[in-house]
Amino acid sequence: MNLRDIHTPVLLDRCIELMAPAIKHDGAIVVDATLGMGGHSEALLERFDNIRLIGLDRDTDALRIAGERLARFADRLTLVHTVYDEIGLHAQGASAILMDLGVSSLQLDEAERGFAYSKDAPLDMRMDQTKGVTAAEVLATYSEGNLRRIFERYGEEKLAARYARFIVQAREAQPLVRSQDLVDLLQAATPAAVQRAGHPAKRVFQALRIEVNSELSVLADAIPAAMEALTVGGRIVVMSYQSLEDRLIKQAFAAASASTAPAGLPVELPEHAPRFRTLTKGAEFASDEERARNPRAIPVRLRAAERVRAAV
Repeated sequence: MNLRDIHTPVLLDRCIELMAPAIKHDGAIVVDATLGMGGHSEALLERFDNIRLIGLDRDTDALRIAGERLARFADRLTLVHTVYDEIGLHAQGASAILMDLGVSSLQLDEAERGFAYSKDAPLDMRMDQTKGVTAAEVLATYSEGNLRRIFERYGEEKLAARYARFIVQAREAQPLVRSQDLVDLLQAATPAAVQRAGHPAKRVFQALRIEVNSELSVLADAIPAAMEALTVGGRIVVMSYQSLEDRLIKQAFAAASASTAPAGLPVELPEHAPRFRTLTKGAEFASDEERARNPRAIPVRLRAAERVRAAV
């Protein structure tokens, strides 16, 4: 199989355009904090022969595939098995950092990983299959209140309480261990009128995935750590695929690009000046053409920022 055929990078040209001014100098370090199958990294290494790239991923399958895809760049490439909230350990002095959040094409396409509600598989959902609890374990052990909490918070699911109650009742008779078990239960628990508004499993599966992988808490730590790792003039580009992620990024960029001078101060002291400037006006979206060509680009939101001063 041609590795280029199994993954189409989202907003590839726009990401490169945003990073390019920061990585034209010799020895520039680029960090792909969510390497996946290496599509963005491959394009960067091809177009900029002066850079050294560090690729991070928690998914050992992704690291293996990306390693094969990028083998010809081995002298300019370092791959690291880690969760990206540890980016501060690997990205100090970076000229550019790219983060493409959420579940990867590999994880969605491999049915046995349990991420997709449309494919029957064990309810795993771990991005790093070497550690952590599975979605099946969450469903088997969380209280009704905790299940409701994650469905409401991470899935923004209006029927969270109803679904949590049905799950707790069902598991008394038989554990939910496969994705089809959960899909069947959710469909049975969903009023017909609501089912016509969309698949009832979509938000619950999203919520379980976020909980299993601690995605929002990891992101909350990773964004400021990544920004602090950049050199002056360095740029960070982040793509998110749901509103909870985008809200965290928006808030972090807004805080870093605002003056901290007290109100009424006649002169802004250097230590109060913004540390970053935003490079996008709000969030950017994929074009209609790209959305038609690559459905996984439909929900993407892109934000970018540049570091303009060092810490005082």
